[in-house]
Order: sequence, then structure tokens, then C-alpha cells
Amino acid sequence: MASNFRPAFAYTVVYVKDVAKSVDFYQKAFAFTVRRLDQSNRWGELESGHTTIAFTPSHQHETDDLTGTVQAPRSSRERQPVEICFAYEDVDAAFKRAVENGAVAVSEPEEKEWGQKVGYVRDIDGIVVRIGSHVNPPKKE
Repeated sequence: MASNFRPAFAYTVVYVKDVAKSVDFYQKAFAFTVRRLDQSNRWGELESGHTTIAFTPSHQHETDDLTGTVQAPRSSRERQPVEICFAYEDVDAAFKRAVENGAVAVSEPEEKEWGQKVGYVRDIDGIVVRIGSHVNPPKKE
């Protein structure tokens, strides 16, 4: 195998109703920095460390025609088949900020048996977001 065949996780693409609103929501609720929001409002990106969180409309001919349409939950008892997880040093403050900026509280932060503090919210598109502490805190440089 070629030695230059080393993949890097580049993007998580989140399909949303309104790209500009979602980018603004994630900036305010979760303290991300906006990397890019194109003029068409069909693509937005947030800085998230070594990877990028990207937003694009739920329905667009480029992807619907190639890979099928995005299926949204039909009721509040269903959820998207993805969960976004963010790690914070102060989970309680992050949870509070998210809710104060439009996230819907699902479960208040609590200590889990595996040593992580975790709370859950829903974003403006109903996507579940886990707000948690690091299970193994990153090494300080």
C-alpha cells in the first residue's frame, strides 16, 4: 500500500432547512467561529479543530439526484440518524449557553458511569447535540 494513503476526516455535513440560520445558531449556541458562509446561503462552515462542520440545504438537486433525498423525522418521537457531540471543560455553562440561544433542552447534564458529564439538546432542525466533557481530557501542550 502506498505510504501517502493516509486519510484525514475532513467534514461532517449537516443537512438543514436554512443554512444561514443554522450557522448563526451554532455560532451563538455552541461558541463556534464561522469559517465561511457563501453568498448563496447554500454552504456554511464552522471552525471545529482539525475538522470542519459544514451545513447545506436538506434538498438540493446535486445530492438528491445522486444519493436520494434526506429523510426528516415524521414526529417528535423520532430523531435524525446522527448525533453531534461537542466537548467542553464546563459542560453546565455550555448547556446553559446553548439553551439560552435557542437549543431545546432534552436532558440536563449529569455524570455518567464511564466518567463523562453529558447533557443533550436539540438544535433548530431537531438534531440531537450531546454536550459533554472529555472522557480522557486532551493533553496540554
